[in-house]
Amino acid sequence: MKKEDNSLSPIRILHIESATEICSVALSVDNEVVAKAETADANAHSRNLILFVEKVVRESGVDKHELAAVCFSAGPGSYTGLRIGASTAKGLAYSLGIPLIAVPTLESIAYGARKKKQDEKMLYCPMIDARRMEVFTSLYDADMSVIQPVAAKVVDEDFLAGTLEKQKVVFCGNGMAKCREILSRHPNALFDETPLSAANMVPAALRKFTAHDFEDTAYFEPFYLKEYIAAKSHVKGLE
Repeated sequence: MKKEDNSLSPIRILHIESATEICSVALSVDNEVVAKAETADANAHSRNLILFVEKVVRESGVDKHELAAVCFSAGPGSYTGLRIGASTAKGLAYSLGIPLIAVPTLESIAYGARKKKQDEKMLYCPMIDARRMEVFTSLYDADMSVIQPVAAKVVDEDFLAGTLEKQKVVFCGNGMAKCREILSRHPNALFDETPLSAANMVPAALRKFTAHDFEDTAYFEPFYLKEYIAAKSHVKGLE
């Protein structure tokens, strides 16, 4: 049975970010991050995620049973990273009897960029590295409303050309760097290198919590965007 929502109490939410190379956990009380642990070390998710959860809970002084919800970055992104993050978040939500909140990874990236470059006329284009010149991307306005839905796109000279003629666009995320040379040819292209972090999920998580926009803990699956294709094994006997 889920806890009753007491709107007079501080809203304590645990946030898990594992969609890319960043492994990050944060704990927020209302709109303030009170504890955070993260690393960009390769292949760190399975090794560090539970340790980070325990660390931020301990450092925040918040008991797990005081949490109002668990929030996680729902993709798109790394198949393995998303699976680890989702299973951890779902396990915590189920065991504690609290709601599960899913925040799109690209929205979280856009929120991080907006903290540093905020203008009501700007648009935000978060990018997650896919392969070659392809990125998972979408487009948000300053209110974090979706202007263009998430899609896998190849970045070339014509990417968002019509939009860039009219207004400034902030490009951000780990897919931005490989596209910067092409995009920087336009004067309205701006770039933000704020790393992905669980701390950036707080505004979206609070909005969803207030609206009771929760996921089905048993059946929710991350948004992979592309079908996962396992590489052929080169281990003798497993071909």
